[in-house]
Amino acid sequence: MEDYPVNDFEFERQFASEHACWEYLVKIRWPDGFCCPHCLCRSAWITKAGLYRCQKCDLQTSVTAGTIFEDTRKPLQLWFKAMWHIVSQKQGVSALGLQRVLGLNRYETVWIWLHKLRIAMVRPGRERLSGVIEVDETYIGGYRAGKTGRGAGGKELVVIIAQKDGSGIGRIRLKRVPDASGQSLETSIQEAIEPGSLVKTDDWNGYNNLMELGYRHKVVRKESCKGNNLLPLANRVASLLKRWLLGTHQGAVRMSHLDYYLDEFTFRFNRRKSQSRGKLFYRLVQQSVSIGHTCWEDIHHGRTNP
Repeated sequence: MEDYPVNDFEFERQFASEHACWEYLVKIRWPDGFCCPHCLCRSAWITKAGLYRCQKCDLQTSVTAGTIFEDTRKPLQLWFKAMWHIVSQKQGVSALGLQRVLGLNRYETVWIWLHKLRIAMVRPGRERLSGVIEVDETYIGGYRAGKTGRGAGGKELVVIIAQKDGSGIGRIRLKRVPDASGQSLETSIQEAIEPGSLVKTDDWNGYNNLMELGYRHKVVRKESCKGNNLLPLANRVASLLKRWLLGTHQGAVRMSHLDYYLDEFTFRFNRRKSQSRGKLFYRLVQQSVSIGHTCWEDIHHGRTNP
């Protein structure tokens, strides 16, 4: 059964001690009881150091091992406070803003925490979108002289996949791609959309083989570079994404770390109608113990563009 606070008062009361945070993490990571990560044995005892010692293979492990909290020197209470603050902000938070809330001296610590939590916002094994889907691309980055549209230099290309829900937008997927070739676009679509769905695009030749991949394909605009807005859902998402990057982060987003910001925007957008701040907190904690350990070196260099 899901257990989470519903307001600030309950949050402060439920996580008033480090031990309470530790117990909460244990319940979320092992809802059916402890499971040894090495031999899958469910019998263990707790050492004086707070480690679980497997009765079968004698492995000692902590509740934070193999999670984004591994090797942290800060208390779980501070991590929980950071996550509660993040899910309470409708438009997101910057590292400087979170640093002030947590009272930490080092900006780098908060910066790393935020990126780790952004990574955790992508649920492992999430289902693909289905139904009627709009697909388009947009460029993210500062102004560059020269060519605009597909083929523009000095910017990052992001594929926008938006599900139709009645007259509005359902769930979305965002992915940074190296180019607008058929290989890049088709891979993004296969990862995000169930075969059999109706995929609406413009007439760009990178979408030519979608029917061969098992999709119903409808070209809604014969001119790929200009014309009326016949992909309103995807274009609306593109506009909101750029406004969010500019407003919340003042446009100060390194392109090498763009993927992490896309993860956060997707998490917030897909849960924009949620009335429960506590449930968002619960989901973020749940996913934070599911994605595995993420080290500073991985975050610092950013993800490799496929």
